Order: sequence, then structure tokens, then C-alpha cells
Amino acid sequence: MKNIGTIAKSGSAEFLKQLAEHKEDANNIIGKFGVGFYSVFMVAEEVIIKTKSYKKDEPPVMWRSKGTGDFEVAELDEKLKRGTTIEIHLKDDAKEFADKYRLESIIKKHSNFIQFPIYLGKEKVNTVSALWREPKSSVTKEQYTEFYKFLSYDEEEPLEVIHTSVDAPIQFNALLFIPKKSNEWFKFSREDYGLDLYVRRVLIQHKNKDLLPEYLSFVVGVVDSEDLPLNISRETLQEDIVFNKISSSITSQVLSHLEKMAKDDPEKYKQFWKEHGQIFKLGYMDFTNQEKYTKLLRFNSSASKDADELISLDDYVGRMKKDQKEIYYALGVSRDALALNPHLEIFKSKGIEVLYLYDPVDEFVINALRKYKDYEFKSVENVDPVKLEKMESVEKKSKEIEELSKDDQLHFDSLLAKMKEILGDRVEDVKESKRLTDSPACLVSKEEGMSAQMQKILKLANQNIGEQKKVMEVNKDHKLIRNLLKVFKKSSNDEYIKNVTEQLYESALLLEGSLDDPHKLVNRLNKMLEESSDWYVELKKY
Repeated sequence: MKNIGTIAKSGSAEFLKQLAEHKEDANNIIGKFGVGFYSVFMVAEEVIIKTKSYKKDEPPVMWRSKGTGDFEVAELDEKLKRGTTIEIHLKDDAKEFADKYRLESIIKKHSNFIQFPIYLGKEKVNTVSALWREPKSSVTKEQYTEFYKFLSYDEEEPLEVIHTSVDAPIQFNALLFIPKKSNEWFKFSREDYGLDLYVRRVLIQHKNKDLLPEYLSFVVGVVDSEDLPLNISRETLQEDIVFNKISSSITSQVLSHLEKMAKDDPEKYKQFWKEHGQIFKLGYMDFTNQEKYTKLLRFNSSASKDADELISLDDYVGRMKKDQKEIYYALGVSRDALALNPHLEIFKSKGIEVLYLYDPVDEFVINALRKYKDYEFKSVENVDPVKLEKMESVEKKSKEIEELSKDDQLHFDSLLAKMKEILGDRVEDVKESKRLTDSPACLVSKEEGMSAQMQKILKLANQNIGEQKKVMEVNKDHKLIRNLLKVFKKSSNDEYIKNVTEQLYESALLLEGSLDDPHKLVNRLNKMLEESSDWYVELKKY
């Protein structure tokens, strides 16, 4: 009555009574008032316990119950060895729990790492050891690989192993793995991630999503705590101080491990970034670990030899020009596309490095960080070219362009006014460009304006971004503009001026990916090609 009778005493009636008196325990009932034991009656018609005390001369005892609150305790005449057996007589609709495979899967899921052996018949079921409890020095690479494959069902060995044991201020063990390959795009759900949480080797939650932030969701592994209670519920985990300290510690350790990898083995880190970088970038809102996060970011840049070469922000800062106060970046779908970006021409001529951002999330990252060390991030679309003019050029013009005479300069200013008249409210203004060297024209955002890429993303998300007028800048040294000026001087209302202005504007929109309807552009271009073909045939005497 003192021992197994306690189980019956805390049955359904007593449980409800206790719960009424302690309402605050409603979300933390597992392990209290015998609920853990009484869950057996979800599948059992009847439960019989037979037990023999370790005390000499104590008779064997039987406890029997159908789970209705009543129970029977009686001495047994039969001989029993010291110990306890529990007989579960299954309900008709629960006979699946007599199936060997079903029982095996339950034991392996929840009790695989219990220290004492669990047998099903004569076969030991919990065969995998709690490797995270072993000293790192005693665990082989093969054991780590075997355990990783058991956890992840991955056929390859892991890229990296993080085995840690913390004793203070909280005590926990963790064994984490970074996979070689990302399976992000093969998952049916983005929710399929998380670490397995154990308390003293007992599985509390499979794939807990709060132990690591989502941007580290590629990490596979287990965490085993000594300080969390076994009866903690999923609802109260996030509010538990010990749990939050464990989560914070693990996140910091993963980031520190990645820092070490980046420093000691850049090629391995490059492999990591190629596979997991896209998810890792989502950490731009982790302000607690922002310094570590930022150091781990990698980009392609104008100084990279090809699209595969990656640089860190420290690499960029170490190569900055003497008078450079900002970190410049450009957004585009590819390196080849950015090579055609007219905004980059002044940076090429000055030899200023530009970060190349290919992923839509990159701009969110940059906008969230705002600066690195003492240097603010600045889009090439928004930069004030006056800040760059004092920097010495590294490229000489392919051929010197004759300066405009005072008279031609006045006519050029009038041409800009005419182009603004043609484009009307579609642009804020038409100005002479200080940034272009090879292109005839480009569209420029205000210094603190939204980039073309961000506008595109928000439009796709059906966000109302309002009217985003830009300035069209014109390169007066470009041959097309010089010829346009000649036409303007002869006839300021010539149809050719209107066609070229429209074409330059829509071509600039097309380059930045903002042209909604290309039909007018294509029709106009075809017409101009048709007219120029007559000129070419006449010139060549064909």
C-alpha cells in the first residue's frame, strides 16, 4: 500500500481533485499525480503488477486495476524472484501495441539511450550508446559518423562535428553535426528541422525548434540536460530559464565553431557556405550574436576572380581606398548581369571594390546590419558620385573626348530640359551624369531611396510601395548623346529626340528589371533598326 498503492491513490479522482486545488499545474501535468502511469489505460483493458520486495521474508504482491479508480492489492502464493513485472492486457482496438515492430519503434524513439538495457523478448532494443555523454578523446571519427547517419538518415559523413559538454552555470551535453549537403530544397516543409532534446538520456522532444534559431536549422544533433525537469511540458519549455540559457549557449558555440572553421580551413568553410549560406543569411535579425554572424557572412565582389570566389567583410575593409568611408554593394541576378550595370562604371574607373549581391535576401541582410565597424553600407544606385570624384582613377579613358564648347554646353542643358519634358512625371529630373563612362544613360535613386531590386521584391509580394520616381542621368561624352545634341541644335522638336529619349529611359528600366511592359521598347527598336538599315544600305551602296 505504501509503494504500489501510491500509484492507485493518485488515480483519476485524486488527480482531478489535486488539479482543482492547483490550477497553475494544468500545463505541467506529465509525471505528476500518476498521470504518466495512468496513460497506460489509453490502450489497456486491465493492468496487473506482480512484485517481490528486496526485503527478506516479504511475500510477493499483486496489484490489479481496470483504470476506473478502483484497485485490488493482494498477496500471492506463487514464488517470484525479486523484481517487478507489469502485464498490460490490451483493448481490442489497441492490439497494434503487441506488434514487435511497433514496440521496437517506440522504445528506440524515446528510450534508445537509457543506461540500462531494454529487451524485447530476448533481443536488446536500445543498442545505440549515448555518444554525447562520452569524453571527446574516447570517440572515434567512425563512431561520430555512425551516430550522425543514425540521426539524419544521411548516407554521407558529416562536414563537421561539434561535441560539447558544459558544467556551469548549467549542465548539459550536446553532439551536433553540420551536414555536407543541404537538403533544404528537398523538404516538403520548412518546419522539418530541430534538435532532439533529452533530459538525463530520456527523449523529451523530437526536433525541438527553439534550441537553435532558424538560420542554424541545418544543424542536426542532440542536447541532453541534467537541469531540466523530466516532466517539463512543451508549452513551458520556451519560458524555462534553464532551457533559454542552454539555447543561448548552444547558438554561441555553433557560431564560434564556424568562426574557427572559417579561419583554420577556408576551403571547408567555402563548402559550408555554398550549401548552407542561403539559410544562414536569415540570421540578420539575431541582434544578440550580430558581431559573430556578420563576420561569418561571405560575398562575391568585383575584386573576385570569378563568381565562385568569396570574400568576408574584413577582406573588403582591408582593401578599401584611402578616402573611402562606405562599403558599396550592387544587386543583380548574376556576375555577368552586374558587369553591364552602368552604375558600376565609376567604381571600375576608380578601382573601388563593390560587393555583388545575387540573392534577394541579401538586401534585407545589408539593410538590417546598416554598417560594419565604422563603415555604412551604400548601394551603388544611391551613391553620391561627388564623394568618389576626389579618389584617383585607375583607368584611363580609351580615347579622349573633346570638351563641349560653352555654346554646346548651353545646348546640352537645353537638351536635358527637353528630355525631361518628353518623360514628364515618369522621372524626377534629367541631369548630366558624373558616374557614367561607357553607357549613355541610367536611372538613379535618391541617396536614401529604395533600390530597384527591393522595389521589385515588394511588388512581387503585393506591397504598396507608392510612387518611386528616379533621376535619369545622361552621359554627355557618349557618342549617341553627342549625335543627339547635333540633331537638337538643328531641330529641337525632331521626332528622333523623342524616340531616343524614350528608348534610353525604357532600356534603363529594363537593365534594372523594372520594365513592366517591353512591347513599346521592342516595337520602337525594330522601327529604328528598320530606318538605320536604309541608311546602312545607302552608305555601303548595296
